Amino acid sequence: MGLGSFFKRNKDNKKEETVESHIDINNDDCKGADCEKCVIACPNNVLIKEGDDTVARSPMTCKHCRVCEAICPNECIVVN
Repeated sequence: MGLGSFFKRNKDNKKEETVESHIDINNDDCKGADCEKCVIACPNNVLIKEGDDTVARSPMTCKHCRVCEAICPNECIVVN
């Protein structure tokens, strides 16, 4: 038994996970292009602007602080 066999990893057990966002953004009511309060206020830089829409760049970095939900003047964001 060589040293290489000691460090072999079992690659067959890798599972691909799909992550659903727990941040719901209603872009129909969002005035994001003129507002951007949630993007600026998010302490973890989770939210970004894509055109006129606000999207969660990486929802897994969200710490559920709900600052974005509280600062949104149009109540467009819900953190589950």
